[in-house]
Amino acid sequence: MLSSNAQFLFIIYLVLFHLNVIGNAIASAKCRRAEYRVGGECCPTCPPGMYVSRHCTEFRSTSCASCTEGTFQDGDNGREQCFSCKHCDAGLGLKVKKSCSSTSDAVCEVLDGFFCSDSNRGGCRAAQRHTVCSPGQYIGLTGTADKDTECFHCTDGTFSDGASSSCQSHTKCDSEGLKLMTPGTDSTDSECGEHGPHAGLVAGIVIPGVILVMALMALIIIAIHRKKKKASIHGRNQEKKETEEQEMEVTGCVSVCVCLVVCVVVSSSPPERTQLQSCSTGLQSS
Repeated sequence: MLSSNAQFLFIIYLVLFHLNVIGNAIASAKCRRAEYRVGGECCPTCPPGMYVSRHCTEFRSTSCASCTEGTFQDGDNGREQCFSCKHCDAGLGLKVKKSCSSTSDAVCEVLDGFFCSDSNRGGCRAAQRHTVCSPGQYIGLTGTADKDTECFHCTDGTFSDGASSSCQSHTKCDSEGLKLMTPGTDSTDSECGEHGPHAGLVAGIVIPGVILVMALMALIIIAIHRKKKKASIHGRNQEKKETEEQEMEVTGCVSVCVCLVVCVVVSSSPPERTQLQSCSTGLQSS
């Protein structure tokens, strides 16, 4: 029977033996840098631009094939297929910066009016359209390929349609000798107009004038109707003569009434003195 010391030494020997066996197994399982493991074999990798078409065996090396169009491999590999090339979609605000090749993927960049929201390896994977400033805002910082547009609100007394880099001051109607028609907002300018007669004053002059003309015309029509009845008694020749005279009288009366109304309306506006004189001349000639 072994002594306790002998038993202890035997146990240590067994532990060291098993550790050595495990270490050798791990060392044999690890492939070199330019190799990849398939089953129990370490096969040579394929170079960039190629993929593994057939794995190696203990009797032959790895067989490689070139990547097809639209695919790539950017390094030594043991893959059985190449990666698909990235598509730069114009509908997503991207365009091709660098075309795809068998050894490198495509690189995208943003279209005008967009900025990159997800960059990678000197390119862009996702883009967003620049913010459009709303009416009442101005462009504080113009958007670039890397940053979005920044908009700021106009202060009181200024306005912008959203497309300007600054807000404009509202027009001062009083300083231009005009009347304020519509106050300005943060998106629109003030609207100015000429100083003119009050609408109530114009209505008070025009409406009675129109009524006067209509009354006069009604009286004239009644008078003509009565005279036509009398003319039928005195004969056709006399009727023709009187009718012509009546038509001349009607024309003259209507002209006078129209001129009176026009002159009254025009005279309510002080700057139109020249037109008032022309109306007076027309009345005299009538």
